[in-house]
Amino acid sequence: MSIPPSIIKISNALWEIPISYKPGMLVPARIYATEKLLQQMDQGVFEQVTNVACLPGIINYAFCMPDGHWGYGFPIGGMAAMDPQSGVISPGGIGFDINCGMRLVLTDLTLKEVKPEIHRLVDMLFTRIPSGVGSTGLVKLSRDEFRLVAEMGSRWCLRNGYAWRDDLELTEEGGCFSGADASTVSEKAIERGFNQIGTLGSGNHYLEIQVAKPENVHDEETARAFGFTRPNQVAIMFHCGSRGFGHQVATDYLRIFSSVTEKKYGIRVPDRELSCAPFRSREGQDYFAAMKCAVNMAFANRQVILHRIREVFSTIFHRSPEDLGMNMVYDVAHNTAKLETHLVHDKKKEILVHRKGATRSLGPGMEGLPDCYRKTGQPVLIGGSMETGSYLLAGLSGAVKSFCTTAHGSGRAMSRHQAKKLFHGRKLQQEMEVRGIYVRTSSWGGLAEEAGLAYKNIDDVVEATELAGLSKRIIRLVPIGNIKG
Repeated sequence: MSIPPSIIKISNALWEIPISYKPGMLVPARIYATEKLLQQMDQGVFEQVTNVACLPGIINYAFCMPDGHWGYGFPIGGMAAMDPQSGVISPGGIGFDINCGMRLVLTDLTLKEVKPEIHRLVDMLFTRIPSGVGSTGLVKLSRDEFRLVAEMGSRWCLRNGYAWRDDLELTEEGGCFSGADASTVSEKAIERGFNQIGTLGSGNHYLEIQVAKPENVHDEETARAFGFTRPNQVAIMFHCGSRGFGHQVATDYLRIFSSVTEKKYGIRVPDRELSCAPFRSREGQDYFAAMKCAVNMAFANRQVILHRIREVFSTIFHRSPEDLGMNMVYDVAHNTAKLETHLVHDKKKEILVHRKGATRSLGPGMEGLPDCYRKTGQPVLIGGSMETGSYLLAGLSGAVKSFCTTAHGSGRAMSRHQAKKLFHGRKLQQEMEVRGIYVRTSSWGGLAEEAGLAYKNIDDVVEATELAGLSKRIIRLVPIGNIKG
């Protein structure tokens, strides 16, 4: 591992690479990490975050979160804010799985009640929520109806009986990015996406039944405000995005941008994966509208999955979802570009925030919070590995220095190829069941790729976000059941 020799330690959880590191850098690059996590970052993180610092219109810094690792264009864990007038929009700053995100759902059930039913629950969820490469959903839509979903997001779900009104309030942006325009999306993207509503997909996507054990509650008052009021309370967390639809949107516009970045707009980028266009250009605005369609599809996808989860729990426990207390805690995206208002040089300014494997983290009292979270700050969901558990955190006011952004997960410590060499899916499943975690998967190879040791230590990542003042620990949630794509 070769950490840039010019890197400057700002604090115990913040490092800065100066603009002298690489020709073309317009701003420094900042990495949130403890020294331990910094040592674990691959060379690609340093190269990519400093490449991002070369993009026109970038404001203040190029950022990388504590879970950072090599990605496409931006590092995963990367964030950059652009001036909408002079800056660019880059698909490499959002990713192929547009609005990959997390959702956390409560139950009033406890471990004692759920543990005897865990096999039935996981098996039925595995049947009702398709997973794996190319999986198709149980909601059947025409292509025209799918276009409505892409423009309406969770609002379409509410209209069609797949959502409770409170679900939308507890979803980032109410489950719909305004300005989505299906006419900017290719027929190929529609074809890939119209039958995938209500599916998990593959890779690191999962659905997990989790327990909030009393010894893992770090902030009891905030935990209660988030709905965790009983010892050993059971919740469900899941992670997925816009599937093949978002992938095709990204692919289509990367092809367009690669032909105009330099030839039409005279923008030279240090990496072709950072192909971009001025945000206010026709290409930039078309991509922004198409990206929002993929964002909204992902919100609808997670909403329909929640509907299926409620059905399954209701069937197993012979009680209505309302009686089971199956309310949402929050749904937050981590692969998007958004126009947001932030303080820039002590003045409020609308800026374009790219988040690539990075999560919004609003502190107490900030605009954009649901009323029920104005005192606590935004719930932040950080997924760990299927073996180690995940975290529910809360946004902090200090996150304004990162344009209200924090980590999104534990971050990979080894490649998928390496993990498949070291671990065997069937054996891993058996070992996990001995430890009290029942797993179903559509691919043994995919399960091996997701072994716990393939990821960084989630406790280390969360500690770094807290040290940096980006978000704070509320509850560590441990798994008892899991579905992997």
